[in-house]
Amino acid sequence: MPEGPLVRKFQLLTSPFVGQVVVKVGGSSRKINVNDLNALRLQDSQVSYFNFSASSRLVLHFESGGFLVFYNCRMYWCSSPRTDPASDILSVEFHRGRALDALRAPDPICYTLLDQRYFSGLGNIIKNEILYLAKINPLTQGSLLALSDLEHLLDCAIQFSSDWLHSKLRGKRLHPQIYQKEQCPLGHAVMKGTLGPSGGFKRLTWWCPQCQPEVLSGDGDPSPATE
Repeated sequence: MPEGPLVRKFQLLTSPFVGQVVVKVGGSSRKINVNDLNALRLQDSQVSYFNFSASSRLVLHFESGGFLVFYNCRMYWCSSPRTDPASDILSVEFHRGRALDALRAPDPICYTLLDQRYFSGLGNIIKNEILYLAKINPLTQGSLLALSDLEHLLDCAIQFSSDWLHSKLRGKRLHPQIYQKEQCPLGHAVMKGTLGPSGGFKRLTWWCPQCQPEVLSGDGDPSPATE
């Protein structure tokens, strides 16, 4: 899934063209006739999901003289998608209570964080970084963590995503602390695993066993078992 700050930057760059009419179209697509976009008015620019492939290139020229260029994009007609701002970690309408309820499930915390029903825009990079910042092992069941720990994790998610967005808007690069690293900032060896729910999508995960210790369940066993 896309990282929220990257998609939000795209939305901010395209939003000035909302309300303008397309006066000229360039490019081609195997899916649609791009000339059908002529004379249409851009009605909205949303934070949503975008699929990319090497199938098309699109240029939209607007009445103001400005233009948008979409490289390597996949285009198709669809009904107007609506994102739920209550699940968008970069929205002022983000619903913390609903997100906390999701995090308290008896599932590995790294699975829940990628559930876009509650954490729209929280991708794999953010997942890895905030778990390290919050010192939480990715395989720890959310139900075993104190509410204060979950609150802190949520704060890390919002702050990290916001900081990343502002860095992108200033043209600065992200400097991850744990993602794709061999050592954590304290010099400890980092573990790497492909983690995800059974029958579901699995993502590469990096964590420091020393900075992010496993949480023991009531019977003294690590929970959940390491894959």
